[in-house]
Parts: sequence; structure tokens; C-alpha cells
Amino acid sequence: MRKCCVVSDRDMACTDCMKASDFSIDKKGIKKRNWRTRIRYLLKITSSSKSMARRRSYRPTVDEVNQWAQSLDKLLSHKYGKAAFRIFLKSEFCEENIEFWTACEEFRTISSLEKLSSRARSIYEEFIQCDAPKEINLDYQTKDAIVQSLCLPSLTCFLLAQKKVFSLMENNSYPRFIHSELYKELCAIARGEGQYLKS
Repeated sequence: MRKCCVVSDRDMACTDCMKASDFSIDKKGIKKRNWRTRIRYLLKITSSSKSMARRRSYRPTVDEVNQWAQSLDKLLSHKYGKAAFRIFLKSEFCEENIEFWTACEEFRTISSLEKLSSRARSIYEEFIQCDAPKEINLDYQTKDAIVQSLCLPSLTCFLLAQKKVFSLMENNSYPRFIHSELYKELCAIARGEGQYLKS
């Protein structure tokens, strides 16, 4: 089992640290302890920090957490918001959507043509092709347009697919996240309450 030593934006949700048993299901779906474990990991640097100012900077403020409920854009623009959403999607077994969206964001920052071509192929194999390990739900026309663009990829070759995945998250997963126990717990944590602070 791999260990998480460094917290990066992409790995904020600690997906590599969780065991298959963490996905055990009860009558209400994923057990709360599983996302609480991820919240603890997400915020663990908070409790080990010595400085009060430093400690506060690692925990989202009440205002920030409230802004996450305004739009998916605002949620994804905040690194802890994005990490919390990824934790939620993982609990619903659909984290491939946020992973693809993030991969597309990173893809558009590539400046080397050689790296662009290599990364385009990698994203296609991981998320787009039939039976890909993290295959996302796309229509034939969108998939076909991506296949055609792989010969000479541009920074926008995944843009349409990314917009479709964003729309899917915005209309399905995001409303569920905002009404979830996980989001309520994050609001409580931001106010200085919540189970994370009691354990």
C-alpha cells in the first residue's frame, strides 16, 4: 500500500491512502466514518501546526465554505473545496469525473508540443477510450472528435468533453454534495464545531 507523504492539490482527497474496506456500505450508503477519515487527513496539518495564524490558514473559513454553495465554479476554484468535492465523489464511486476535469485543467497549461501530445494520449487512454480504467460517460460524437484530434492535439482538444463532464457534475453530483452530511460537517468545522474537532 502506498503512503501519502506530500499533500498536493491533485492528491488532497487522499485517494491513494484509502483501503478497499473504506468503501463498506451500510443502509444509508457510504459510512460517515469514511469521509470523516478523509476530512481528518485533509485537515491533519491543522492540528499539528504550532502557530495559531498558520493553523487558521489551513482551515477553510465560514465565508469560503458558504461560497462553495453558490456555484460549482466557486467550489472548484478553492483547493480545499475541490478536495472536499473529490472526497464526496469518491464516496459515490464517480471520482473519475473530477479527475478528468482536473486533468483537462492541467493539460491546458502545457507549453511543450511533445508533452502535449504525450499527455493527450495519456488522458485518452485513462478516461476516454472504451474500457478505460476511469472511463467517463461521453457520447460517440465527442469521443470521436477527441480521437481525430489526437493526431495533432491542441490545448482545446478535450474542452468539449470537459464542459460536458462539468455540466454533469453541476447538475447531478454538486447539488447532492451541497445537501450532504459531509458539506454540513465542513460548515460545522469552519465554525469551530463538528465531529472532526471532537475526536
